[in-house]
Order: sequence, then C-alpha cells, then structure tokens
Amino acid sequence: MRRLPILALFALLLAAVPALAEPLSAVVMLSHRAAPVATFTVEVASSPEDRAQGLMNREALEPSRGMLFDYGEATMARMWMKNTLIPLDMLFIDDEGVIQYIHADAKPRDETVIASPVPVRYVLEIPGGRAAQLKLTTGDRMKMTTPPAKPAAP
Repeated sequence: MRRLPILALFALLLAAVPALAEPLSAVVMLSHRAAPVATFTVEVASSPEDRAQGLMNREALEPSRGMLFDYGEATMARMWMKNTLIPLDMLFIDDEGVIQYIHADAKPRDETVIASPVPVRYVLEIPGGRAAQLKLTTGDRMKMTTPPAKPAAP
C-alpha cells in the first residue's frame, strides 16, 4: 500500500522533468533589404538565469540554430563569451525588429564585454560567420514567425 503514493509521486516528478528541461523555442526570420534570407530555430532566453547560461558549454551549433535573448524591453545589453566554446555572431535588435549592431565572430571563452551601442530588446546569437554569409547589415530586420512556445504544465 505504501508503494502506491511513492510511485504516484515519482510519476509526477518524472512527468515534470521534460517540461522543466525543454527550453522555450521560436522561429525567427532574418531579412536583408526587405528580402527574407534565412530562418533560424532558436532557444529563447527570457529569464535572468537563462540569459546568464546562454550557449555556454555547447560544442557545436547548427547553421540554422541559435539563441534569442529577450530582455522584455529595451536595455543596454551586455554579453560575453565566458565558457562559450564556439564562435558566435551577435545581432543586437531593437523592439521593432531592426538590427542595430552586429558583433561578428565573438571569440570563444573571451571575457571581454560586448555591449550594445544603443538600447535593444533582443540579442540573437547565431553561428560565427553566418551574418557575413547572409550579408546582414545594420538596418536589416528580424521577425519572429513563431512566438515562443510555453513549456507544458507539469
């Protein structure tokens, strides 16, 4: 009889683990001179804890993947590459979706602060070199084509 409550509790905990482990995700489209050039499936880092972790300790990032840091409102974003093992391009994007600044090929493990020169709502991290491959420049746009999915309730 005692096993039933313990098994039920274990089943509830097990069911909650995927919901906690699943990051929020979205699809974003980048446009150069109003022409769509690429879509990225991104993890969304909207909490302070998620933003602090970022893409640390990842050994690879597929060309069409990335991470979108959403600050919820315009702020002077400050990034770094501590414990990040792969080069990244950082696109600093305002709340209208306009790319305000691109920091290309941020160096792995570099603790130098990379700051936005103007307030931005988002920072999109994509594999290093992709912004140049796509010919992205300031003034280009990002559009979230799929809103961030909420994790399933436990």
